[in-house]
This record gives sequence, C-alpha cells and structure tokens, in this order.
Amino acid sequence: MNKGFVKEFISYIYAVLIIIIFWQMLHLYVGEEMVPSISQTFKAFINLANTDFYMHILYSFYRISVSVLISIIIGVPTGIILGTNKLAKRILSPVIYLIYPIPKIAFLPIFMVLFGIGDRSKIILMVTIIVFQIIIATRDAVLQIDKTILISAKIMNFNKFDLLCHVILPSIAPKLFSAIRISIGISISALFFSENYATKYGIGYFIMNSWSMVDYKEMFVGVIALSLMSLVIYKFIDLLEKRLCAWSFKENI
Repeated sequence: MNKGFVKEFISYIYAVLIIIIFWQMLHLYVGEEMVPSISQTFKAFINLANTDFYMHILYSFYRISVSVLISIIIGVPTGIILGTNKLAKRILSPVIYLIYPIPKIAFLPIFMVLFGIGDRSKIILMVTIIVFQIIIATRDAVLQIDKTILISAKIMNFNKFDLLCHVILPSIAPKLFSAIRISIGISISALFFSENYATKYGIGYFIMNSWSMVDYKEMFVGVIALSLMSLVIYKFIDLLEKRLCAWSFKENI
C-alpha cells in the first residue's frame, strides 16, 4: 500500500478524533439542549434522508461550483494577459488595485436589485470575490517565471500557443491551485451569507432556519453538511493538482 496514502489516512483519522473529543467536551460542558451529542446529530442526519435536505446541499454545491468555474475562465486569461502585456498591465492594474480591497459581500443587495433574487445574484457575488484572487495570483505567478526559461523558449522559436501551453501554464499551475483553495474558503463564507436572503434552498438557509426554529440538532447537521461539502471540493482540487502538477509534488519529496 502507498505510504503517502497511509500517512494521509492517519492524519485524517487524527483530525476527526480531535474534533470528536472537542465536540463531546463542549456537549458535556454546555449541555444537550445547546450542543447535541455526536450520536444525536448523526441520527438527525440520517432521519433527514427522506426530506428535501439533500436539495439544500445540491443547490449550494451548484452555486459554488459554477462560481469557481466562471472565476477560473475569467481570472486565468486576465492574469496571464496582465503578466505578459505591459499595456494591459498599465490600463487594468490600477482598476484592480482599487477594487480588490473593497468588501465584495456588501454588494449583495446591489446584485439582488440588478440581477434578481435568484441564483444569479448569489453566483455573481461569489465570482466577484474569487476572480480577483485568481487574477492577482495568476499575474504574480507569470511575473515570477524564471527569465532564463522564457529566453530559452524564445531561442527555440516557441510561438505564443506553445509558450502558453508548455511554459506559462505549467509554471503558474501550483500557485494557481493555491489561490483557488484560498478563494474557495472565502467564497463559502459568502455563500453562507447570501443563502440567508431570498431563497428556499441552500445550506446557509437550512442552518439559519434551523437556528431560528431552535432545532439545534438540524443546525449542527447543516454545519456538518457544509463542512463535508467544503472538504469534498478541497479534496477534488488536491487530486486535480496532483494529476496536473505531478512534477511539483516530486520536487517536494
């Protein structure tokens, strides 16, 4: 069996045990009414199987997946252009520098007015949060490419397509994946916030609705579901990175 897999599996078991111990201690300290036990929470999780609970998960997963995909499609080419074209850098960099620090989550009411109260406004909110992270990370990664590599590519008469596919994208890929991880963590927080307004489905809505109904078991079920969804997305990104950036992992062994 692969030693890396065993080591990773053991680390996951260790993390789960720490969470379980902390949860149980909090349950004993605070009381059953405020913090239900692990067994009670998982029973509630199973009991929700015949309800529309999984629709909440699907809607949230759809929103975050579409947001990340759109952000990558927009952010990566824009970042590469900023890193390779001086004119584009002079024109766009001041605008990005000005907009980037603004807390995008404050724009949700504006997006709801402009784009409606459905999924579109929520997805646009998350895209505005993720895309700037990806643009800046991509631009910086392009600017940090070793100049000798670019000179070698020029000597070998690489055209723009070859330069992009065989030099730029492989060079920036590890940093791009790191930026995507950071962006997803932030965007899931934005997703939770946005799903509390004008929606019937979504993990954020489910958690806050359970809290308002003083149903703490279902509230914790929603927190677990949101955490598992985030973990699945992170794991998918890890697997994708290991497949597309295998050389990067070999260097770190």
